[in-house]
Amino acid sequence: MRPRTPAIAWPERQPLWVFGYGSLMWDPGFHYVEMQPARLYGYHRSFCVRSTSYRGTPERPGLVFGLDAGGSCVGRAYRVAAAKVAEALGYLAHRELRIETYLARRHLVRLPGGAVEALCFVVNRRVDQYMGRLAVERMATYVCQGVGERGACFDYLKSTVEHLRALGLHDHTLERLLAVATARRRRGRAHP
Repeated sequence: MRPRTPAIAWPERQPLWVFGYGSLMWDPGFHYVEMQPARLYGYHRSFCVRSTSYRGTPERPGLVFGLDAGGSCVGRAYRVAAAKVAEALGYLAHRELRIETYLARRHLVRLPGGAVEALCFVVNRRVDQYMGRLAVERMATYVCQGVGERGACFDYLKSTVEHLRALGLHDHTLERLLAVATARRRRGRAHP
């Protein structure tokens, strides 16, 4: 029997902001009334979670992003209308918390006009899926082989890099990873 997806608690009457740093940047999946560029301090975007469902399978795992401790991360913050908060929280709980890979946390994020408290999904380092810091060549193997419920790991990486570029950001590690993975795909192989 599968464990029940935990509910996400959010203070009543407090506006709900959601911080997106990976696929939530281009595919939030919930209704929002405002989106702004945002920076979260204390965590960084990391391709550190082995995926055997969303972006891979048990036989051919992919990788997904996690907010890992240290540094800072630029992404997007979405404000949800009061009437849609319960619906958004239910959707996000199912999407992000159905396995114990992420932890729902409230953190201050900086917007152009000031700071707001936002719902963030940080990586749970205690789960088997947590991979820590990987070399680019090893990440490229996962990126090239992984295809799961939500699509190809390569497309997920490419979309993230493109959305970061649209925000005026160039993550050197992700840019290099995309170049290595693209070259491998052109050669028609996932492994080095």
